[in-house]
Amino acid sequence: MALSGIRVIELAGLAPVPFCGMILSDFGAKVIRIDRTNTVSSVDVQGRGKLSAALNLKKPEGVAVLKNLCLRSDVLIEPFRKGVMEKLGLGPLELLNENPRLIYARLTGFGQSGSYAKAAGHDINYIAMSGLLSMLGRAHENPYAPLNLLADFAGGGLICTMGIIMALLERTKSGKGQVVDTSMVEGAAYVGSFIWKSQNLGLWNNLRGENLLDSGAPFYETYKTSDGKYLAVGAIEPQFYEELIKGLGLDSTQLPLQMSNSDWPQLKKIFADVIASKTQEEWCKIFDGKDACVTPVLSLDEAASHPHNKERGSFIVDSQGGISPRPAPLLSRTPANPSLNSDPLIGEHTVSILSEFGYSQEDIENLMLSGVIASNKTKSNL
Repeated sequence: MALSGIRVIELAGLAPVPFCGMILSDFGAKVIRIDRTNTVSSVDVQGRGKLSAALNLKKPEGVAVLKNLCLRSDVLIEPFRKGVMEKLGLGPLELLNENPRLIYARLTGFGQSGSYAKAAGHDINYIAMSGLLSMLGRAHENPYAPLNLLADFAGGGLICTMGIIMALLERTKSGKGQVVDTSMVEGAAYVGSFIWKSQNLGLWNNLRGENLLDSGAPFYETYKTSDGKYLAVGAIEPQFYEELIKGLGLDSTQLPLQMSNSDWPQLKKIFADVIASKTQEEWCKIFDGKDACVTPVLSLDEAASHPHNKERGSFIVDSQGGISPRPAPLLSRTPANPSLNSDPLIGEHTVSILSEFGYSQEDIENLMLSGVIASNKTKSNL
């Protein structure tokens, strides 16, 4: 796999950092998640392929163990607010001094500088600060956050992964590591670069929810079918729009012009009434094979079983029967090979990891007795 031979230390956290670690693991990196010793179960549902070592960083001996792990690793990913790692004696100055090749990745809401650097927040706050939230929502309604996708995962975990990969690539030339400072505010804004750079194209001249791509246009919208399901329509270009009109059984000469904004509410009602007359399956039979940019809105269960996705193997099934997306993108020579085993229990691999890093059985037992580490070996992957 593409990242085989890369060793990553991931300090346990919420959604963004685990996603970053899972991507690296899926593509071949050996990811060691550092869990707390006083936690019974993990909230990391993205622990696929990772190992878990439970370590008490409130003890100096625990800090020393982590330093030793980082000394022989390529990447550290940490999720804490500014200053936390420095207070522990685990800041980039200390760790890069001991291992100059280390990629020290910091993933936070507001970044390592600025007046909000130590502030608490969540995805909704970060996209609010990025400018994007002001663009999201229906006409005459409050802005709404699209789940926690934009900041936590796109602007956070994915952007941080990209930074790590670039730093690893640069290291092949310089031989040096560096700090990757990922701000979810900036990451989300960067993901939204098209929005920023298209403001002079006339795409966003109207109020929120009344533009071409934000649910204002009748040909870029979702519609309810007779069986309570939905269709997604994205027929922007004239040739696609004409196919849409034909498929709906309408006559374009009897309808308002496609780009007449003032007529969009009327046209949207016409489309809604027509689409409500058939089931989702009936519409799919009409539009499949036609370039009308019409697709079913699939539930998570339906997405995994859709013929196209099944043909590509777009979803995988783990040993527990859980379904999740196959790692993307698909590399031709060194594709990802995600583990199908269940995610690790906290401390499941503590003993084997420390042994690999040169700790003797006596050292490990002493660390265990003093509460520096914890182990959980009860898991079975049968």
